[in-house]
Amino acid sequence: MASRSAEYYRTHPKARERKAAYDTEFNKKPSQQKKRAELAKANREHDKKYGKSSRKGKDLSHTASGLVYKPSSINRGSKRDSPGDRRARGGRKRK
Repeated sequence: MASRSAEYYRTHPKARERKAAYDTEFNKKPSQQKKRAELAKANREHDKKYGKSSRKGKDLSHTASGLVYKPSSINRGSKRDSPGDRRARGGRKRK
C-alpha cells in the first residue's frame, strides 16, 4: 500500500512535475551534494568492514549524535532527530 503522498502524486501529474522540479533544484545545492557524499563515504567504509548485506533495509540518518543506521521506513519519517524540523513546527509555549 502506498502512502497518502505517493497516491496524491500518482493522481496529480502537474503536482508531480512541480515536485520533481523542486527536488532537482534542492538536490543541486552544494549543501545537499556534500551531505550525499558524506553518506556515500560512510556507506562505503561500512560495507568494506561488515559487508553490504549488513545494512540491508537500513539508511544512514543524520542525528544529534552523528550518523546512525536506522530502518529506512523510520528514517524517512524521522522528525525528532533534525533541529530544522523541530524549529519549523514551533517550540513549546512559554508562559
